Amino acid sequence: MLDIKLIRSNLEDVRTRTAHKKVEVDFERLLELDETIRDIQAATDKLRQERKQLSGEIGKKMKAGENADDLKNRAGAIGDEISANDTRTTGARAAYQELLSQVPNLIHDSVPVGDESANEEVHRRGEPRKFDFPVKDHLEVLEGLGYIDMIRGAKITGSGFPVLKGPGAALGRSLGQYFLETHTEKNGYTEMQVPLLVNRDSAFASGQLPDKEGQMYRTVDEEFYLIPTSELSLVNYFREEVVESLPVYVTAYTPCFRREAGAYGKNVRGLNRLHQFDKVEMVKIVHPDTSYDELESMTRQAEELLEAMELPYRRLLLASGDMGMTQSKTYDLELWSPAQERWLEISSCSNCTDYQARRANIKWRDPEDKKLKFTHTLNGSGLALPRLIIALMENHQNEDGTVNVPAVLQKYLGREKLEAIS
Repeated sequence: MLDIKLIRSNLEDVRTRTAHKKVEVDFERLLELDETIRDIQAATDKLRQERKQLSGEIGKKMKAGENADDLKNRAGAIGDEISANDTRTTGARAAYQELLSQVPNLIHDSVPVGDESANEEVHRRGEPRKFDFPVKDHLEVLEGLGYIDMIRGAKITGSGFPVLKGPGAALGRSLGQYFLETHTEKNGYTEMQVPLLVNRDSAFASGQLPDKEGQMYRTVDEEFYLIPTSELSLVNYFREEVVESLPVYVTAYTPCFRREAGAYGKNVRGLNRLHQFDKVEMVKIVHPDTSYDELESMTRQAEELLEAMELPYRRLLLASGDMGMTQSKTYDLELWSPAQERWLEISSCSNCTDYQARRANIKWRDPEDKKLKFTHTLNGSGLALPRLIIALMENHQNEDGTVNVPAVLQKYLGREKLEAIS
């Protein structure tokens, strides 16, 4: 959420940057409600001061045995006015909060303006492998190995819920273990085991609501949401708190749940687009002065995992129209799919500045002036498993149907090659 003072003092800049994100907000109505609330509050404060003064005068008169009915009547009338003002403020605040929540985070000056076509490739590492045999897509490879069952997954739940089995399931577990160990032992993150269900306050604080409500699974009897990413749980761990020491790095390995409404076609084949998938998430709570440096280091940490997987990848700086509500600056990392002949997003690393912290009321105490101030928050995938498995199956496949295991994973899987279940 943006600071209303920033909107008041820089309206045209905020309006322009909001438009760059392809978001429409009625700023005139927002500021009108803001002014109304402040006017009512000022009038109410004045009435309370008058009532306090009257209370003192009533006490003096009664102590002196004098009649104070006129003052009591006035005090009663003031109470009625305050109640009426409180009612007016409640309605105005609800409309105000709804509008303010629609204002996206402001894009950083380095972010290109435009839609997805304006995304900028920052760099790429590795070259796509040249094959001397017909390339199979990941689903063909996994089915040939006997590692996946799409039909029974659909029977259990529905499409988008595959079953990985045998070494295929072990591969996913091994990836999660390797990523967690790297983040905790090398990168300074604390591992967390967090709830997979969050309440509405948590979903709002992280910025998922109201923007992405249609993409989330929701329970029927209670207003809980299945997490689309453990970012929600990790950020809300600090909600309504003062963080004593910055920076704080936390990570979690969880299932994630997304409705992916409207997804269809060849780009959802196999593991391309799932309703349930596993992901290791990184979250940082940091000092406002260091957040963009922290974004660079977080993105680099995700890249190092891809390098360990011996896969070609590229980094994109997302354009304004391809970013979410909460982000000020976002890098996407993409892996090459030889079978699909396209790049697949594998990680998204974002600086949310103080946008989430304001919604979640996460603060730190500045040692210089002793004042409480909002932190900055960052999040990134480190990494999501489905498309990584796609890239591993396709890039490391052999003509005989086996798949080479990256060196860093061999100690977890106990093998150099993935072979068919006998």
